[in-house]
Amino acid sequence: MSQEFVRQIAFEPGHLNRRGGWMSRLHLDPWLLLLLSLIMGLGLVVLYSAGENGMAIVQSQALRIGGGLLAMLFFAQLDPMLYRRWSPWLYLVGILSLVLVLLFGAGAQGAQRWLALPGLPRFQPSEAMKLGVPLMVSWFLAQLSLPPRLLPILMALGLTALPGALIIAQPDLGTAVLVIASGLAVLFLAGLSWRLIMLMVAAGGASVPVLWLFVMRDYQKERVLTLMNPGSDPLGAGWNITQSKAAIGSGGLHGKGWGEGTQSHLDFLPEGHTDFILAVLAEEFGFVGVTLLLVLYALVVIRCLFIASMAQTSFSRLLSGGLAIIFFMYVVVNVAMVSGLMPVVGVPLPLVSYGGTSIVTLLAGFGILMAVHTHRRMLES
Repeated sequence: MSQEFVRQIAFEPGHLNRRGGWMSRLHLDPWLLLLLSLIMGLGLVVLYSAGENGMAIVQSQALRIGGGLLAMLFFAQLDPMLYRRWSPWLYLVGILSLVLVLLFGAGAQGAQRWLALPGLPRFQPSEAMKLGVPLMVSWFLAQLSLPPRLLPILMALGLTALPGALIIAQPDLGTAVLVIASGLAVLFLAGLSWRLIMLMVAAGGASVPVLWLFVMRDYQKERVLTLMNPGSDPLGAGWNITQSKAAIGSGGLHGKGWGEGTQSHLDFLPEGHTDFILAVLAEEFGFVGVTLLLVLYALVVIRCLFIASMAQTSFSRLLSGGLAIIFFMYVVVNVAMVSGLMPVVGVPLPLVSYGGTSIVTLLAGFGILMAVHTHRRMLES
């Protein structure tokens, strides 16, 4: 992929962004929308194969994507100042929803993560906090002189840790990691010194024994132990990682061909349409297919970071950069999990894995990014 193409994505894409165009009137960023569409299209292709060549799962995912695109369109219309004004209230609603999940939530596979309210479809409040936490931390830090001092840093960490603890209690360690990372990403962009960053890393390392003894469940400990030695229980706890790595390795350079993957079609690979869909992609399209997807992800992150760099206010810059980093972390955690580089934590591959709440939340976040960028251009005109 040429440097000129990357440069055009990172900066203004010329005629696609000319004022008065229909995308400009809808407050949509054409490059970002194109890249997201390519990722979701590739996801539907892989999902068709992962779902045993059935159209039902593809149609269901397409409906979820449609709902996510509507959410993106809606959030793109709102002025960033409105997000700043409503951030504390959205955060409080999210915290209340997480408490309600623990008290009255619907369970699935041993976890209590869903909330079913009368008249509303069942939803997962923890997914919404991937937006709620960066909104709140950005709002809090934008009111202060940057880089922040020690007390504001501790307060921002508290705002991040509270929803993280409530999500861990569900239990949902994977989502908790991403929610906490979203707050830390905003803190990092606020200009933390490397000394403080190293102190936070040291404190995190020192807390590992406490987490192991008093926080982590038995199955979570088992996942960590399995990561260190997958062969210790190849037919039990190590099955997922073993089969995932077998699928990835068997794909080779070009893959076995669309719909020809044996690991997924012979039911060796669990959760092939959700958390481990990258293994299906690697087996059927090989190194070339995985590289293409990762390049598309990288271009999305580059475009988002450019939007953050052009934002006009501290709140918009912190929020946009935080959303870009959390999307990057989303990809890194899933790829590392599927490759056996970190424990299985149940994080889907963004915009590719089957699921509704995750796609709607991610596309809503991109709608916020588009609002930051397009409203900036309106103020300049």
